[in-house]
Amino acid sequence: MRALLIVNPYASSTTPVRREVITHALASELDLDVVQTRYRGHAAHVAEGAAREGIGLVLTLGGDGTVNEAVNGILGACPPAAARRDGPPGAQAPLLAALPGGNANVFIRALGLPTDPVDATGRMLRSLPAGDTRTIGLGLADGRYFCFNAGLGLDAEVVRVVEGLRSRGRTVSAALYVRAAARQFTGVTNRRQPALTVERDGAPAVGGLFLGIVSNTSPWTYLGQRPVRASPQAGFDTGLDLLALRKLDTLGILNVVRQMLGRDGGPSGRHVVSLHDQDALTFRADRPMAFQVDGEYVGEREHVAFRSIPDALRVLV
Repeated sequence: MRALLIVNPYASSTTPVRREVITHALASELDLDVVQTRYRGHAAHVAEGAAREGIGLVLTLGGDGTVNEAVNGILGACPPAAARRDGPPGAQAPLLAALPGGNANVFIRALGLPTDPVDATGRMLRSLPAGDTRTIGLGLADGRYFCFNAGLGLDAEVVRVVEGLRSRGRTVSAALYVRAAARQFTGVTNRRQPALTVERDGAPAVGGLFLGIVSNTSPWTYLGQRPVRASPQAGFDTGLDLLALRKLDTLGILNVVRQMLGRDGGPSGRHVVSLHDQDALTFRADRPMAFQVDGEYVGEREHVAFRSIPDALRVLV
C-alpha cells in the first residue's frame, strides 16, 4: 500500500532515534513517503495533496495539532457526504493512522491506542492487514474539522498562553498547563461579565455564559495519565456535547474540576449547562473570545457555528 507519513520533528514525546526506528519499521511494510512539517499548516497541505493523489494511507507522528491538520487536509480534498453543501463527492478519502508524538495525544487515547509511539507502530502494522478500521464522526466549526473538542473562553485562553510559552522554548507538560490555567483564572480572564450565548434550532437561546466547550468524544483532555471529562457521554458515534458555565467563581470552578476528574456523571450544578448529542450549535459573543480547536489556538471569535459530521473519517484502530 502506498502511504504518507507526516512527522512533526518538534513533537514533545519523540526523539530523532525513535522517529528513525518508526520510519524504518513502516517502510519495511509500506510503500512509504515521509514529510517532516516545517510550519503551521504544513501537515494540512501535504495531507490534502496525498488525498488528491489517491494515496491510500496517511500516517501522522506528532501531537493532536498534527492530527487535526492532517484530518482537515484529507477532508479538504475528500469532504464527507454530510459536510457537502452541493456538488459531487470527492475521491475516497485515505485511511488515517495516528501515532502518538505529542504531550496529551487525546485523540489517539480516545481511540484506545497505545501512547508509546513504538508500541503504537507495532499495533498499527498488525491492524493494517487485518483491516481493523473504524469510521468516526467529527465536529465542524466554521469550516474547520475537529476530532475531540473545541472551546471558547478560558480553556482557549490557556492554550494561547501555553503556545506562547512553547514558542519561547518552554517544554510543554501537564504542570505547565495547570500553572497557566491558575494564573489565567486568578489574574487575567474576565470573570465578571459573561459574554457567550449558545443557540440551537427548536430551543431557547442560553445566555450569560463565560465559557463553552464542545466535545466530539470523551475525555476532554488528560492531566498526566488521568482523564478529564467535560462531557462523559460524548462519543465518536453521536452528535456534539456541550459544557458551558454561567459562573466562574473560585469555589464553583474547583467543584467543576473535581467533577471532571471524577468517575461519575461529569459536571453538574446550578451554574452548569450540559447538552448531549446535538446536531448543531451556534455561539455568539458580546466581545472577541479566545477560540481553540483540538488544543490549538486559532484566534478570537464573536460567532462560531458548530455541526456534527457523522461517518466523516476512516481511522485505523
